This record gives sequence, C-alpha cells and structure tokens, in this order.
Amino acid sequence: MTDPTHAVPSRRDILHAGKAGLVATALGGASLGAAQETNQAGVPLRPLGKTGEKVSLLGLGGFHSSTAEDERDALRLIQRAVNEGITFLDNCWDYMDGKAEERMGKALAEGNLRDKVFLMTKCCGRTAKDAQSNLEDSLRRLRTDHIDLWQFHEINYDNDPDWIFAPGGALEFALKAKEQGKVRHIGFTGHKHPEIHLKMLSMPYDWASVQMPLNVLDAKFRSFQRQVLPVLNERGIGAIGMKSLGGGGGIVRDAGIPVEDALRYVLSLPISTLVSGIDSERVLDQNLKIVREFKPMPRDEMVALETKYQVAAGDGRHERFKTTQNYDGGVHQKQHGFRA
Repeated sequence: MTDPTHAVPSRRDILHAGKAGLVATALGGASLGAAQETNQAGVPLRPLGKTGEKVSLLGLGGFHSSTAEDERDALRLIQRAVNEGITFLDNCWDYMDGKAEERMGKALAEGNLRDKVFLMTKCCGRTAKDAQSNLEDSLRRLRTDHIDLWQFHEINYDNDPDWIFAPGGALEFALKAKEQGKVRHIGFTGHKHPEIHLKMLSMPYDWASVQMPLNVLDAKFRSFQRQVLPVLNERGIGAIGMKSLGGGGGIVRDAGIPVEDALRYVLSLPISTLVSGIDSERVLDQNLKIVREFKPMPRDEMVALETKYQVAAGDGRHERFKTTQNYDGGVHQKQHGFRA
C-alpha cells in the first residue's frame, strides 16, 4: 500500500538531494545558529522534521533506561529524566522481551507523565499481521492509547524494504493504525549501511523520521552523516541520531574520544534529537549537563575531531554494528534465517 500524495523519488533523485544537502551538513553547528529554544528545564528543543512537533535535543534510550536490576530504580530514572526536561522517549517492541516497554509504561503512568512526553517505539514485524500484534503489545505495555512515533525497527538487510512494502506488508497495517489514531507518525531505523537507508527512502512513502548511527567516526566509514543526513534535511524528515558513543561506549573506551566531545559533535549536526543510552542517574546528570550547556561546535573543530580519529574510523573497527550481526536483534536475525 502506498501514499498517493507522495511523489516517489528515484535513487538518482536521492543521491542528487544528498549532494545538494551536503552544504547544510558541512556547515555543521554553524547552520544551527547561536540562539536555541529551550524548555523550562533548560533542555534545547528542535523540530522533528516537518511534523510540527518539537522534541528535546537529548532523547532517553528505552533499552538502557530499563536495565536496572531493581524495577524501582528503572522507574525512578525514567521519571527523573522526564522531570528534568527530556521529552523524547525511545523504545522498541523487542527490548528485553517487552520489559523495557512495560517499565516505561509503568513509570509514565505512576508519574502521570504521558502527556509530557513524545513517545516513540518500534515495530519489529515485517508483515501486516505481525505489525498489528506488535502494536497491540506496545500499547498495552506502554499504557497508552496511541504512539506518537512508530518506527520500523532495524532496516538492516537489503530486502527489509521490500518486505515492508509488499502486499500484506507492515506498512499496510501502519497506515491503517495511523488513520485510526493509534499511531501519529511513521518512520524507520537501522544501523547497517547507508545504502539500505537510501533504498527505504526511495520507497513510496513520505517518512516522518529516520533513526541512524551518527558519531565522530561515522564521517569516515560507511557514513550515514554524509549519505543519508543531507537527504533527510532536504526532504524535511526528522533525523534521529543514535550510537553517538559507538554502541556500548566503544568510541570512548577504545578510541579514546572524550564523552563531551563525542556528544557535542553529534548534537552539532542538523538533527532533531539524539537517543542516548542512559542507564544510571550518573550518566543522566552527565548528559543533561552537556546538553544544557550545549553550544554548536564550530565546523573547524568538527573537522579537527574527524581528522584526529580518522585512522581509528577508516576500517570500522569501532562501529561493528555496521559490519557484523553482533548488534542485530534476535527477532530480526530469525526473520532472515540466521537463528533457529
């Protein structure tokens, strides 16, 4: 099923848009301007593409925020993040076999916080039937009657777009769910290769958002920043960053990039929000301080960081989510026959 109001761009159109949009991306922080809107808690806000929504520049990752052994610690962390001004909440149907959504839903309900956040979760199903089942589970776990942004999770394999757009595919149900008000906006995520994102962007639907890896090293290896971000900016699609520390903190631990430099670099790109893996109040305090004091990094400083770490970046050793299946969810590995 397609959106008849959307003119489908060809791969050539997308690549052209990417080249044109490189000007905006190359400007880096300078293009964001010195002044920025903040909420009452001092967290910067940015538009989510052309949706008309504004979201916190720092987002709360749904997986890490629910990893505490004691459920009360996880609930307190989520509630405090919202009360401290983080309005963009990330989650996914398969995180921790549903426990991540359950804990986030409980935290929002107990704190009476649902109306204060922009709630995003992800769909793992590739068929309409599986997508419907995923959404019903997510709504129940998150204790809500609608999802603000529903994204197709881990578009990591070349045939994922074909599955989602096939007759009886997941998009068919997603469009019905949107008509029914159960889903407000639709996007997709992935961490494997920019070309797969470009294929998804060439399909006949006008996406509200796209989530992708963005970090200092990405600029030099299979770069989503260079190939995908300009297309999103050109088309008014909300850009959601993730893996700013390389997934699991490898960029900081192994490449030696300071946390503040790593986060400031990504926050200085023309994105809507950065989903951050916050698993403790210590990390929450650290990231809140960085985002509240954030000033866009000048382009020459961004280039200097890229140059300093280009040897570590060039072979992808710190971005194994692009080159291995180690970061692919078990649900998706099973879908593609890599697990029994």
